[in-house]
Amino acid sequence: MLIVTTETVAGMEVKEALGVVKGNTVRAKHLGKDIAGGLRGLVGGKMKEYEEMFLEAREYAEKEMSEAAEKLGADAVVGVRYTSSSIMNGTSEVMVYGTAVTLQK
Repeated sequence: MLIVTTETVAGMEVKEALGVVKGNTVRAKHLGKDIAGGLRGLVGGKMKEYEEMFLEAREYAEKEMSEAAEKLGADAVVGVRYTSSSIMNGTSEVMVYGTAVTLQK
């Protein structure tokens, strides 16, 4: 499944827009990673623990969106956007959405 942030795909024409598809996940911090991240926050530096959590969350949400597009018979998802928000203390939501389309050359 081709996933792009642009509204078009180079060399291809959008044949049909099938609708908006999305994927999302809510993740909580792991206690061990939260402690390590908290200590790193005190001394400064790259917060790998949180980067890993968000990377996993984005990948999961993307997979969910891609599966929704496949169910519609899409070739690609265009205009993809990502959002994130804090749901409550210690949890974050990552959402990805775009338009499922069929393509032709």
